[in-house]
Amino acid sequence: MDPRYNELAHVLTDFSTNLKKNENVLIDAFDVPNDMVIAIVQAARKRQAIPFVELHEARITRELYKGGVEKEYLIKCKKELQLMRQMDAYIALRGANNIFELSDIPIKKLNLAANLLKPVINWRVKKTKWVVLRWPTAAMAQQALQSTAAFEDFYFRVCTLDYSRMKTGMNALKRLMNKTEIVEIRGPGTQLRFSIKGINAVCCGGTHNIPDGEVFSAPIKNSVEGEITFNAATVYQGNAFDNIHFDFKNGKIVQASANGNENKLKEILDTDNGARFIGEFAIAFNPYIKEPMCDILFDEKIAGSFHFTPGQAYEEADNGNRSQIHWDLISIQRADYGGGEIYFDGKLIRKDGLFIPKSLVKLNPDYLLS
Repeated sequence: MDPRYNELAHVLTDFSTNLKKNENVLIDAFDVPNDMVIAIVQAARKRQAIPFVELHEARITRELYKGGVEKEYLIKCKKELQLMRQMDAYIALRGANNIFELSDIPIKKLNLAANLLKPVINWRVKKTKWVVLRWPTAAMAQQALQSTAAFEDFYFRVCTLDYSRMKTGMNALKRLMNKTEIVEIRGPGTQLRFSIKGINAVCCGGTHNIPDGEVFSAPIKNSVEGEITFNAATVYQGNAFDNIHFDFKNGKIVQASANGNENKLKEILDTDNGARFIGEFAIAFNPYIKEPMCDILFDEKIAGSFHFTPGQAYEEADNGNRSQIHWDLISIQRADYGGGEIYFDGKLIRKDGLFIPKSLVKLNPDYLLS
C-alpha cells in the first residue's frame, strides 16, 4: 500500500473527524482505489471506531439518474436516511474518471434527485462529524495540465498540509468579517458592493473539506449591486462554462453571460426563485493551490481567490436564500490573473491576492508554507 494513503487516512480520521471509541463512521467512496478505502477502515479501527462502507461507480450512477423517477428516490432516501441516522461521522472520497459523466442528463432529472435526497444530506451535515475530499485521477491530472505522477505528488501535499497553521489567521479574518458591514470588490470586469452585516463568518480549515482553506459568510440577500466577472472556468451539473459575467440589481442576477453554453447557464439560474440570488461569499487562501482545474473542492480554495455563489445559503452563515443549486464561482485576484482588491468598510483588506492587515498576513503563502 502507498504509505501516503495511510498518512491521508490519519488526517481524515484524526484531525478532520476526530473519531472516538465506538463511534460509527460511514466511508462513502466514489471511484476510489480499494487500498485507500482499506486504509481509512484500518485508521478508524485504530481509533476503536466502527467503520461502514458504501462503494459507488460513476457510470452506474449516471444510468440511475438517466431514468430516475420519484418513487425510486423516495425509497432510496428512506434507506440512506435510516443508515445515516446511525452514523456519528461521515467520510466521503469522490473520484471522477470523467467530470462530464452527467453532461447528458437533463437538469430537471438532476434537480429531482437533489430535491428528494436532500433529507439525507441535511442529516449528514447537521448531525454528523463529516469531511469530503476529491480523489486524484488521470482525468484530474489532465485538468491540472500535469503528469499523473506530478499531480499525485501535488494532491498529497495539499491534502496533508498542516491545516492547524491556518487557525490564527482564519480566526482573525472571521472576527473582522463579523464586524464588517460593507464589502467592496474591484478587479477586471468586477465592481461589486454588498453588505454582510449581522451574518456569521465561518472558518474552514480541514475539518469538513480536504483540501481546505477559506472563511465564508453571505451577503444580505438584496444588498448585492454591480457586476462581477469570474476568471476561473467551471463545470456544473456536467456542463463547462468560462468567463461568466453577472450584473446585479437589488441582490438579483439580472443579466448573465458566458463564453458558450449561455442557454445552459440561464437554465441553471432559472432553476428556482433563489438561484439568481447569492448564498455565499468566501475568501480563500490555500497556499498550494494556484491554478483552476475545474474541480470545485480545489478551485474554491485557490490562493488569492474569492468565490461568490448563486443559490442555497449555509445555515451557519444564513441570509435566508433557498435554492436547489449552490454553484461556487471563482475569481482569482493575484497579479498574474489581473489583480484586484477587497475592501471592508472602506479599508483595503487584500490586494492582488495578498492580505494587508497585520492580523491577516498569517494567511499569506509565505507564512503558511514556512
